[in-house]
Amino acid sequence: MPQHNAFRLLLFIAFTTWMSCTPTEPGGRSVEGQGGRKYGGMFNYNESAPVRGLFPLGITQLSSYRLAAQVYEGLLRIDGTDLSIQPGLATSWEVDPTNTVYTFELRKGVRFHDDPCFEGGKGREMTGEDVLHCFTELCTPGPRNLLAWLFQDLVLGAGARINAVMAGRTPPPVKGLELLDDGRFRITLSAPSTTFLQVLAHQGCWIYPKEIVAHYGDDLPWHPVGTGAFILRAMKPGSSMVFERNPAYWGTDEHGNALPFLDGVRVTFEQDRAKEWEAFSRGTLTYYPEPDRAALTALAARPEGPPTVLTAAGLSVQFYGFSRVRAPFTDRRVRKAFSLAIDRRALVDSVLGELALPAERGVVPPGLPDYPYDSVPLLGYDPAQAKALLREAGYASGADLPTVFLQVNNDGPAYVRVASAVQVMLERNLGVQAVISVLPAEQHFARVERAQAQFWREGWVADHPDPENFLALFYGRNAPADTTEPSFLSSTRFKDKQYDAYFQAAQSSIDRTERMRLLANCERILMEDAVVLPIYHERMVRALQPWVRDLPINGMDFLQLRSAWFDRPAQ
Repeated sequence: MPQHNAFRLLLFIAFTTWMSCTPTEPGGRSVEGQGGRKYGGMFNYNESAPVRGLFPLGITQLSSYRLAAQVYEGLLRIDGTDLSIQPGLATSWEVDPTNTVYTFELRKGVRFHDDPCFEGGKGREMTGEDVLHCFTELCTPGPRNLLAWLFQDLVLGAGARINAVMAGRTPPPVKGLELLDDGRFRITLSAPSTTFLQVLAHQGCWIYPKEIVAHYGDDLPWHPVGTGAFILRAMKPGSSMVFERNPAYWGTDEHGNALPFLDGVRVTFEQDRAKEWEAFSRGTLTYYPEPDRAALTALAARPEGPPTVLTAAGLSVQFYGFSRVRAPFTDRRVRKAFSLAIDRRALVDSVLGELALPAERGVVPPGLPDYPYDSVPLLGYDPAQAKALLREAGYASGADLPTVFLQVNNDGPAYVRVASAVQVMLERNLGVQAVISVLPAEQHFARVERAQAQFWREGWVADHPDPENFLALFYGRNAPADTTEPSFLSSTRFKDKQYDAYFQAAQSSIDRTERMRLLANCERILMEDAVVLPIYHERMVRALQPWVRDLPINGMDFLQLRSAWFDRPAQ
């Protein structure tokens, strides 16, 4: 049997029962690279959150992103260390003097993974036609495409195509997408944008072969085929996935070593965090995300030596959404009263500690350069004012309010504990009868997206590091006009003419100071209307086994496994 097929068989056998496995060790199989790097080893991690699929246009959750990012790539990528924009499937680009025309030099010789969707099962070379196809599909809304908003107000002609599809008309080509005769790819914007390169690094802009759509049909989300460092080779739905090293990957590191170093990646989907922790403690798992206070204390006291614990300020926000079409949250005064009744700092100190920062102003996390945070009023804690607002709204006390149902999902490390603390504060400070409803994540998000929840937990981790990415959640055009349709991005379905005007103006402004001022105006409207109740900003924390190298943490919490390697001595 050829070595390649033998390795595939070994991978399939290895992933059948993750709790009984021992970590794959590079000792005896590693090949030394330049700069002290080593080849070999299996990266084992568990994804406790649900994964809805791995097709780029359908990825809206971080759990799916982390997996699909091992398979797919875009013209540009975000560096896992400093979140800077780096070349990907494009080697370079030029911008014209108007800052609206971007011309990209495409990387030559990049091949899609071998897959049955291709004739003879052999992957073909990626071309500019693939880029044109993928970007056109991004501008074609439909059941598989949840990300059409990325280009709709940005790329010339994208909005016209999206509107035509929504109206049931034959969609025109996108004027701003053009494959040049010399093989370069040109994108023309409808107005200048200071974040367009970041948008191109978004998962909605990853490149895939059109063959997979026709070949796999409804199973498309579970058959990823890209150009990335790893290839999906085995899968047990809801149980595990195994990714194998792509031997034909184009990437190299700063020493000229061919990437990736790892033999593969094995992912399990155990939802019990206690079992996940046990597996990491035994060394079965290479990586443990979001350790809580107890886990961090236990890790520090391990007799065999502590693992590597990495932290970073998270570009994320956790908030509670209100249904503004259901009593009592139809009244802004009630929403404001709920916000004033929550002591965010005490909540964070008592439940999360150093793992989070209180959301003191709004949804935009701290640390984004040039954003005028001070122009957004502080979210205060004032129970007396909260009670006064309830009386203004016609409720003599919180007991006169109808019972409030706070819906949370059960897959986060602290979602239920935080909800319990919020419940206590609402009952103590307002006399509100609050009931917590805990649902599996899939059911939770389905109800939120279909506007069936009254009061719910939600979170957002940046797709790209800019305030616009958080405020896009509340841009009116990102909520479907048909209220019976699910809303995947704008769960609150907030629409406000002034907010949208500021947001649109910010998108087209090339003056950074003015752009940030316009975005802060959006957030001020959001908070004045109490559309959501921001609670905290997470710190990103991950624990790694001590032999893991070059796997930096970042505020967006994605895994850059293409350059990770193991430095574990042979045993």
